[in-house]
Amino acid sequence: MAFDEKLAARVRELLADRSDVTERRMFGGLTFMVRGHMCCGVQADELILRLGPAGADEALASPHARPMDFTGRPLAGFVTVGRDGLSARALARWVERAVAWAESLPPNTSKRRGPPSAAAAAPRR
Repeated sequence: MAFDEKLAARVRELLADRSDVTERRMFGGLTFMVRGHMCCGVQADELILRLGPAGADEALASPHARPMDFTGRPLAGFVTVGRDGLSARALARWVERAVAWAESLPPNTSKRRGPPSAAAAAPRR
């Protein structure tokens, strides 16, 4: 699935002053990691945010926000914001909230692991 490159550039610009941001393809889009934790991302032409359970519940009261659900089961602590809710000012506030959640977590220093080996993936008897 493609993602909106212009929206990704807008998010990238908001995070440009940070040295702890990495980008990763995830959820069929582009995800921005802060201190090794998923912070926010772009999926199609929408913004996805990791806000934690309380932050997500609060965000769902906002127009254009809904639970992040692309598998038939909403992800706890995540929301999706539709493109109509992404003015420059609103986008900055959403990203700021997601960064605050990521900063509240201990730094994630684990290395990203590749796919499991064939032996690890084999069923155990």
